[in-house]
Parts: sequence; structure tokens; C-alpha cells
Amino acid sequence: MPASPLSSPEADATPSLLFNQSLEKGLAVLRAFSAQRRTMTIADVAEAAGINKSSAQRMVFTLEQLGYLRKHPQTRRYQLAPRVMEIGFNYLAANPLIEVANPFLSELTKVTTETSCLTEPDLLDMVYIARFVSAHFVPVHMPIGSRIPMYCTASGRAYLGALPEDEALAVIGRAQRIAHTVHTRTEVDDILAVLREARQRGYAVNCEELFLGDMTLAAPVMGGNGRPLGAVHVVAPTSRWTREEAERKLAPPLLQCARAVSSSVRALG
Repeated sequence: MPASPLSSPEADATPSLLFNQSLEKGLAVLRAFSAQRRTMTIADVAEAAGINKSSAQRMVFTLEQLGYLRKHPQTRRYQLAPRVMEIGFNYLAANPLIEVANPFLSELTKVTTETSCLTEPDLLDMVYIARFVSAHFVPVHMPIGSRIPMYCTASGRAYLGALPEDEALAVIGRAQRIAHTVHTRTEVDDILAVLREARQRGYAVNCEELFLGDMTLAAPVMGGNGRPLGAVHVVAPTSRWTREEAERKLAPPLLQCARAVSSSVRALG
């Protein structure tokens, strides 16, 4: 059976009397759908969400009545409905970091002619929350809401490098550290060494460690309390850039963008 969406640090902790397990199961059902599981039967939902079939049936029925799931009339299989996007859109619309960062990201893409992105941390991943796409070819499409692991990406390393090392080490230690390509660093000591370099330079680099052909440079966005809020990164495909050239030409405007976003965030209080 695949890992249950319920098996998260929050779910593993001793539940409070205020904790609503039915709501947890309902959210687990929604999270069970993915690109690999676009449609599911009740039995599929139960297995993917890590709940019993009776609970899955109740959750699916409720979510269908609320408009978050729909059933195909011929196959009778369930799939997500467009209303699910309302929750994510409301988050994006209400996030002041995105509103502050957008003009600077737009300028970064204009200056570099490359795609620029803003990501925020969530557990062991960085999540894309803003993106300005280059007119040039980009080898990997990462739409808003995409998740990437912290340990082997520039944005994740920029964020981790801005944390106290013991906190960064705790995150790295919990990560599965899969070798996505032949270039992926998976040893803890190697990753910590890369974080120290990122801390000294002010930016981190990922060269084909998550996707072949993909290179990114990232710098942290810092809040008023001196802690990172997320990271800005610029995409430098290896078909157009060497690492040396990317660092020489892209790192300065990237750092300028990250500092401008950080200053604007702090000005908001």
C-alpha cells in the first residue's frame, strides 16, 4: 500500500481533543488525487488515502455533494472538480509575499530574459507560488503549486542555508534524499557543505540534480525577524548557460531581486 497522506508530522503527533479526524480524512481524500491518480473508484480512494472503504465512501459522497469531486457518468470513477482550485487561489490572492514579489520577479525576468520564480517552504519541500516565464525554451514546466524537495534544489538550499545549521540538518535528516539524476547529492555532509557555500555567497545553485538539462540559481527572501520566508530563483537551462556564465551574469540581478523583495516584506511589518 502507498504511503498514506495522513502520515505526516502533524498526524503522527498526539492528537488534541480539538483535532477533527473527519476533516483530516476528507482532506486526505482530496490530496490522494494526483497526476498519477487522476480518477479513482471508492476502493482506490480508500487505499490511496489510507482509510477504510466505509470512511472513503462517506468522504467521497460529502465532497461530491459540496462540489469538490465529480463522478464520470460512464466509468463511475471519481475525479477532482474545478471547485478544488478555489482554495488554492484564495491562498495565492491573500498572500502578501506574492503581491510584493511580483513586480521584482517581472523585472528579473526582463533583465535576464530567463524564467524567475518564487517558492515557499512546506515541510520538506518548496512550493511554487509565483512564476514569470521566459520567452525562451524552458526544459521543465513547473506550474504554480508544484513541489520540489529542499535538499537537492537551489531554492530549497537557499532557504535551508539561511536557517541555523541545526534546523537545516533536521530537515535534511528527514528527507528521503533520492538520487533523481547522476548529479544529485544525497550525502548529508555533502549537502551541508553546499549550504555553507550558499550562505557565504548569498545564493545557491542546482545543476541538473533534480532534472537533466535544468540549472537554477536561488537566493533567500528574508523576513523582519531575520528568518527566511522563501526563495527567489532564476532558471538557467544548461542548453544556454554554463554554470560559470550563469553565476557571473545571473547571480547579481538575482541577489538584487531577493534583497528588494526582502526589504519590501520587512516594510510591511
